Amino acid sequence: MKRLITNILFLLTAALAMGQNSLKVQAPEIVALDERFNVTFVISGRAEPSSFDWVPGDGFQLVWGPQKGSYHQRTIINGKSESSTQTTYTYVLMPKSAGKFIIPAAKAKVKGETLTSEPFSIEVVASSAGKSGLSGHQGSSGSANSSGMSGASGSGNASGSGSSSGSRAAATGDIDNSDLFMRLNVSKSSVVVGESLTATLKLYQRVNISGFEDARFPSFNGFWSQQIQAPTNIEFRRENVDGQIYNTAVLRSWTLIPQKSGKLVIDPAELVCQINVRTPRTQVGSIFDSFFQDDYHTVRKRVSSPAVTIAVSALPSGAPDSFGGGVGNFKMSVSLSKDSLKTHDAASLKVVISGKGNLALLEAPKPAFPHDFETYDVKITDGASSRTFEFPFIPRSSGDFVLPALQYTYYDVSSRTYVTLSGPEIAVYVERSENDALQPVQGVPSVQAPARKDVKDLANDIRFIHTSDPHFSRQGHLFAGSLLFWLLFALLLILAICIWFIVRAVLRSRSDVVSRRNRAAARMATKRLSTARQFLDKGLVTAFYEELHRALLGFVSDKFNIDAADMSHDGISARFVDAGLDQKCTSSFLELLDACEFARYAPSSDNSSMAQHYHSAMDIITLIDNNMHRKTQNRTLVVTALLAAMSASILPPAEARADGRADSLWNAGLSAYSEGRWEEALQDWKAVEALGMESPHLYYNIGNAFFKLSDLSHSILYYEKALKLDPSDRDARYNLEYASSMTRDRIESVPEFILAQWWKHFCYLMSSGTWAVFTLVLLALMLACLLLILLSRSCGLRRLSLASGAVSLVLMILCLSCSLYQRSRLESLDRAVVTATVAPVKSSPAIASSTDLFVLHEGTRVDVVESAGLWYSIKLSDGRRGWLEKSNLELF
Repeated sequence: MKRLITNILFLLTAALAMGQNSLKVQAPEIVALDERFNVTFVISGRAEPSSFDWVPGDGFQLVWGPQKGSYHQRTIINGKSESSTQTTYTYVLMPKSAGKFIIPAAKAKVKGETLTSEPFSIEVVASSAGKSGLSGHQGSSGSANSSGMSGASGSGNASGSGSSSGSRAAATGDIDNSDLFMRLNVSKSSVVVGESLTATLKLYQRVNISGFEDARFPSFNGFWSQQIQAPTNIEFRRENVDGQIYNTAVLRSWTLIPQKSGKLVIDPAELVCQINVRTPRTQVGSIFDSFFQDDYHTVRKRVSSPAVTIAVSALPSGAPDSFGGGVGNFKMSVSLSKDSLKTHDAASLKVVISGKGNLALLEAPKPAFPHDFETYDVKITDGASSRTFEFPFIPRSSGDFVLPALQYTYYDVSSRTYVTLSGPEIAVYVERSENDALQPVQGVPSVQAPARKDVKDLANDIRFIHTSDPHFSRQGHLFAGSLLFWLLFALLLILAICIWFIVRAVLRSRSDVVSRRNRAAARMATKRLSTARQFLDKGLVTAFYEELHRALLGFVSDKFNIDAADMSHDGISARFVDAGLDQKCTSSFLELLDACEFARYAPSSDNSSMAQHYHSAMDIITLIDNNMHRKTQNRTLVVTALLAAMSASILPPAEARADGRADSLWNAGLSAYSEGRWEEALQDWKAVEALGMESPHLYYNIGNAFFKLSDLSHSILYYEKALKLDPSDRDARYNLEYASSMTRDRIESVPEFILAQWWKHFCYLMSSGTWAVFTLVLLALMLACLLLILLSRSCGLRRLSLASGAVSLVLMILCLSCSLYQRSRLESLDRAVVTATVAPVKSSPAIASSTDLFVLHEGTRVDVVESAGLWYSIKLSDGRRGWLEKSNLELF
């Protein structure tokens, strides 16, 4: 059936051609200076020409001709008979000189119609035809079977060879490389990444090729490649190569697009050619043997093309976000598939990018649709010189919408700049479909039915910076496990011991009669002096002095615990001296005591001294009592001073929350970040860090600034630092996970023991300082329970204190363990972040003798095992180990 259709099409074409008269010329495009060649004029039409006129011109010598030939054909199609005639005039010419010449036009008349041929250009090369191995009478092209290009041997003849002089070297089977070679010709040798070029593999020969086999083509490593020409029949054409005439044929042709920068090498192509070589005669026979016998045999020669190096430059930096990887020269058109839309109707936005360049590698543009438009995956269609992107969507709400102008950027190789194409802003009106209205109920107007659906995320981003008080502290200052912590710990223990001794002393003093008398001495003396005052007011001398004498002796007895047998002047003086009272006070007391005794036993009528004695007694008792209290107070002050000195020695000088410069820099960074000036905010906060300050909020904000500046590795580094100071910061943990999801390396972690995971999770619920504060609070609570157990007389209270103290002790040990564990993690610098864009991991800390084990990229977190010179031994979470240069890492 296919053959029948083909024959019919051929006959129709021939019939159409029969009705037209034409004059064409056939001649080689390239000839040698000493070569004779044919020029044939072909006249086609319904009749033979009545006249023909042509002269060879000045550049060629007419050797022979013209030779006229005729061909007649009659065709019957659907009962209709058509006849055609083809007449040829052949001339044999020889060039007079080298150069380019024009074959003059020929004229012919066919049934009164004058036909004129087109001028034909011929290049004359100075090389001889014999040396080139080209016959002097063949046309411009020949062919050879290319079935051997897939590995099998092919057969056929390539015209343009066969002269005896050209085959003289091949008579022994030795084919010179200048007579047969292969080249890979590229349209460009210097390109940028993504710029397309054409590579053509051509075979050049001056021998008699009969076929091919074992063809091997380049692999084009580092290029995207597409085959654009793979002829099944190899067509040879003459070509001038460095002043020599060769028969050339295109074997393959590719479009290449480099995918990386640098010197890219295209591997050689290889091909085995089967060549007919004349066999030299070894004996003389009949002269007819050379006519009837075949004096040729086939030899095989492997040819290869030289390797080709392409210099590929990287695209310049500063590409806009709308850059889609295009390199070349493009145009863009944007349109909608429908002019009118209703809710829940499917439509698509069609973007067509056409032009020249790497169309096959263009990435899809990123149109912005309204939030109520449900979008689907893009559909890509490739054309001959265009690429079409269709973005299906379904509007879910009615109303007026606007599709923003779509921008698409490509790199223009001619101007060496980025060019941005802009589409139109498209206004879309979406009508409400009938399905959007509820069925009306009698008496109730119809209302629009809301389409309920889950709230979906429109985009993801890191969380905002911390703006609250950063609570700066000096770098490296940790409360947990510090000297201050342990001194406070010891102070609580000492304070509990002191309380225990004080309470015991109080209880003991309450059970001591002497002590009670000592404390009540002044009170009893005051009571007796009050009675003496009454007697003084009544003028009762004897009673007054007896009560005054009793008050003085009773005060001394109670105050100094003196028995009645020792109540003498010497005994009283000795006790006063032991108590540290001065001689004046002792003398005054004894004189007053003598005055009272004298007045009792030798009363006088002069009572004027009674008031004076009363006031002297008041003064001396007050003086003695004050002296005794002052000694007790001095002991208390000494103890208080010692405790204050101890507290002052363990408490460091109070540091300000941050100096004025740190506060101003912190606030300036907040303002710059809020206004989108990420670099200024980063500089301000880094200046705070340079002052020796640190806080979780500071490190968190620095990480955000680095992330906004597209510095992924340093953002991860500072999020880790923030979490190291405060593991309970949920914002820092969220941002760390979000930034880590953008790193290139995906490393499967070895599962950790479940109890170890629980312990770490529990320890990181709070910061080390918070755990340390809880430790001190629980210690105080435990000591209070211990004091109640030791001092309380209530059995129920003691049992409750015992249980509470045990719980407090367990919780205190747990909090202390968490705080010390975090401190050890904070002080250890055994983790790091890869900050280099690409970091090869070596097998040993030496570049010359090491092997590349694997490659890490920026943002990857590793464990540091050990250090050796300029190298770190690192370990991945999946267990792999290697060595990295210190310049590729930053510790945290």
